Amino acid sequence: MQKLPASSRILGLAGLVPQAVFLLAVMRGGPGGWSALALGYAYAALIFSFLGGTWWGIGLSRADAPRWTFAVAVLPSLVALAGWFPWTIGWTWPGPELVVLGLCIAASPLIDRAISPGAGAWLKLRRALSFGLGGLTVAIGLLA
Repeated sequence: MQKLPASSRILGLAGLVPQAVFLLAVMRGGPGGWSALALGYAYAALIFSFLGGTWWGIGLSRADAPRWTFAVAVLPSLVALAGWFPWTIGWTWPGPELVVLGLCIAASPLIDRAISPGAGAWLKLRRALSFGLGGLTVAIGLLA
């Protein structure tokens, strides 16, 4: 697929809006700051888990997918859960977990490229969206 529909770009970019709103709420502080941290983590974790699901689907649909595709496909959900657990029971503040999650999201196009070489325009959009969401998530984590 060399040319993506405009709707995929528009909706993809619109998917960055919630994280940008959470970042602004964290910057503003006050009582809504904690909720914005939690929502920012939840949103990033949901998107990262969704990416794992897409990798699973690619693995099922392509006979030439690398053998490790399924193992990598379950990692996003496990990473998200592992990062969520400590701060929900008060072990750490959510900042480090948000940073790790954001970096994982930003790096996720490397997996796309490995399991779907030649994805063309789709991979270019994925890279932009991953850097955008990953960067916003890291910023929230640094402000936590």
